[in-house]
Formats: sequence, C-alpha cells, structure tokens
Amino acid sequence: MKDRLQKLGEQARREMAGAKSLDELNEIRVRFLGKKGELTQILRGMGGLSAEERPQVGQVANEVRAAIEEELSARTASLKELVKEQKLRSEGIDVTLPGTPRQLGGIHPLSAVLEEIQDIFLGLGYSIAEGPEIETDYYNFEALNLPKDHPARDMQDTFFISGEILLRTQTSPVQVRTMEKTAPELPVKIIAPGKVYRRDDDATHSPMFNQVEGLAVDRRITFSDLKGTLALFAREMFGEKTKTRFRPSYFPFTEPSAEVDVSCVMCGGRGCRVCSHTGWLEILGSGMVHPRVLEVSGYNSEEVTGFAFGMGIERIAMLKYGIDDMRLLFENDLRFLRQF
Repeated sequence: MKDRLQKLGEQARREMAGAKSLDELNEIRVRFLGKKGELTQILRGMGGLSAEERPQVGQVANEVRAAIEEELSARTASLKELVKEQKLRSEGIDVTLPGTPRQLGGIHPLSAVLEEIQDIFLGLGYSIAEGPEIETDYYNFEALNLPKDHPARDMQDTFFISGEILLRTQTSPVQVRTMEKTAPELPVKIIAPGKVYRRDDDATHSPMFNQVEGLAVDRRITFSDLKGTLALFAREMFGEKTKTRFRPSYFPFTEPSAEVDVSCVMCGGRGCRVCSHTGWLEILGSGMVHPRVLEVSGYNSEEVTGFAFGMGIERIAMLKYGIDDMRLLFENDLRFLRQF
C-alpha cells in the first residue's frame, strides 16, 4: 500500500505540473483528492491493515497528501499569473499609438447671434425676461392695443389653439407681463428673446422663428434715446461703419413707430443685389410705447414714457453671415453648419 501511495503522489504531482489551465488543474485535484478521489479510495482500504501497519501507512498517506497539496498550490499560483499576463497582453493599450480623434461640435449660428445680441444689451444695463410660448389672446393682442376684430391682426397669421389660447406671434406679451409685475417701479429695461409662431413658410419666413424684443420705460424717455440705442446696437453687431435709417411705419402698440434700416453689410451702402441697389437693409421695427399699453400694464402714461423694438434673430443671422434661405438654419445640414 505504501508503494501505491507513493506512485499515486508522483502521478498526481506530474499531472498537476503539466496542467495548462485552472479548469484542468481543478479536474486533477478532484480526481486525486476529492471525496471519491483515488487517494481517498486507498485510505478507505486501511481498515484491512494490521495494527502495526496502519500508523506507518497513515504517515505515508499524510506525506503524499501534503506533497500533492503543495504542488497544487504552487501550480495554481503559476497558472493565475499566466492568466493575468495573457489578459494584460490581450487588453493592453499602446500609448504610443495616435488617439482616436473626437469630433467637436460648434455653436449654431442662431445661438451665436442671440448670444451676441444679449451681450450687447446686457452691457447697456438691460436684463433678460422670458414668458410662455402658449399665450392668451389678451396678452398677445388686447393688452398690446389690438382689440378683437382689429384689422392689424391680419398682419400676423396666428396659430389658434382655441378661441382665447394661441401660439404667441411675438415676444411682446413678455413686455406686458413684465410691466404688470414691475409697476409702478422704474426703470424697466428688458430684452425678451424666444420662439414665436406664424403661418409663414418660404425662403425668408418660417412657421417657427426666434425674436428678440426690447423695452425701456422710465421718466423722460424720448425717441432720441431709442435712436441712440439702436444705432449703437447696429454698430456693435455689424461693424463700426454701419449707419442706421429710421422710416415711419405703423405698429398698434407703439406711437410713433418706425422701421429701422442699416447700411448694407454686403456693399457698405453703395448698392448691390442683396440690398436691391438701395444701399439699405431692413432689420427691425421700433417705436415709442403706446400710452394705452402703458396704462393697461399699470403705468401712468402722463408721467412715464418708453420705447420698444423687435427683431428676428434669423433675419440678423442671414444678414450677418450672408445666408440667402432661412430654411437652411433649421435643416441641420452639417455641411452648412460647419461653415460657422
């Protein structure tokens, strides 16, 4: 039996030393040391030994088991290290290889123009005000001196949700809401950027577009303050040599009212195809706040005055960047957007 144990130990150590994987090593361990393993089967036959042989065989059996377990432990550590090395080689990163380039995005031209407009007016002491895009007929029209059935409503093709609820056609309602909250405190100096909606869709119009409107209310504000503010804005936006021109116009919520033109950004005012050879380009509407709008909003029109103006951000972007079709701004064509 001693010879069998020694031969078994040598065989087990030899097979463990030749194991190629941890799974294979585990199978060898179970075959020799498991409950039904070969070493266990030999030890169960010790009952047939004499009292003198049993301690001697038991000692040999313990020595064989210890030798097998020692070899098992050593081979397990060796195979784990081998697995680690293989994993490192297969998952290794060569830091000398060039990295995968990451494609960076850019600021959309409309966002860039809006940020520039905001920076200009924030520098003049204005604050930014916002309001709901789904408006009531009262704030979008009536509070702006446009009562029901007023013919000027036809100028704005409106998306009505119900008789009194609509998608705002301008950001002017934000001006009324701000004055209601502020009255009778002075001054009020805000710009109101945001999306507006009208039933237009062609190369120069979109059903959804972006506006920035401005409002200044205080004592002794005059039309000359409006002209100076917009002339400065035009120079900051289009260049120091930009000139401005005011033409009489009509808006129900301002009186007097004026359209504002700037000298053509393409030809410098000499006349070209873009400006129809006039040398001027229209950019916004403006005027002194109508007394009725001031009264409805909580201000005494005998004591305070104000001016207001509004511009389409798309219009400014098209002039600034020489874009001839507004729809390009909304198509998300990267070939177009990467130019900016």
